[in-house]
Amino acid sequence: MIKRSPFRYFKTSPEIIRLAVMMSVRFPLSLRNVEDLLHERGIEISHETVRFWWNRFGPLFAAEIRKKRIHQLRAHSNWQWHLDEVFVRINGETHYLWRAVDHVGEVLESYVTKRRDRKAALKFLRKTMKRFGPPHVIVTDLLRSYGAAMKVIGNADKQETGRWKNNLAENSHLPFRRRERAMLRFRRTRTLQKFVSVNSSIHNHFNQERHLYSRANFKLNRTAALTEWRQLGAA
Repeated sequence: MIKRSPFRYFKTSPEIIRLAVMMSVRFPLSLRNVEDLLHERGIEISHETVRFWWNRFGPLFAAEIRKKRIHQLRAHSNWQWHLDEVFVRINGETHYLWRAVDHVGEVLESYVTKRRDRKAALKFLRKTMKRFGPPHVIVTDLLRSYGAAMKVIGNADKQETGRWKNNLAENSHLPFRRRERAMLRFRRTRTLQKFVSVNSSIHNHFNQERHLYSRANFKLNRTAALTEWRQLGAA
């Protein structure tokens, strides 16, 4: 069966669409910032066009990235997980964004809930473990919901808590917070869940861990990531 190109009904070239989606997701830019940057390159589009492209192609690109990286993440992400939750305001109401990060900073799962209890923590853990398998060590903060959920699963002995132990997860929240400010927060739970799913996959794709490599290796990895990005959605 021939795979149809997702760009087949669009007059704009796939290269421009990929560039607009990457700029709007990877960097803390508003839609109008992306419009202005593309205008500087001679590309005349509206910020609403950028929004439409993000909603149409963002999940598609993220799904392709996850499909290519899932086996790699399964191989090395089961050693240690860092779990933490972020407070997010949606229309004046507090929601919780649960996030799981492995020992090298790869975002494994993001899940939005209205509560921060055992039921929410249990659903988040089961969702993550279904995709990546059980880890050897789970580092969390002192929230009791984690311990209660792990007792139900049967891996309470794998939990570790302590001051500064979960700094990796705390630092992983910073790109999301910068992006949240650029978007002037979120207005719907569904929009937030969709954004974090797309953003985490694209973040993992371009996260080259530059502090672990020499400058030469980092440049090679960055070039490879950009080359793979330009091939997304290709028929």
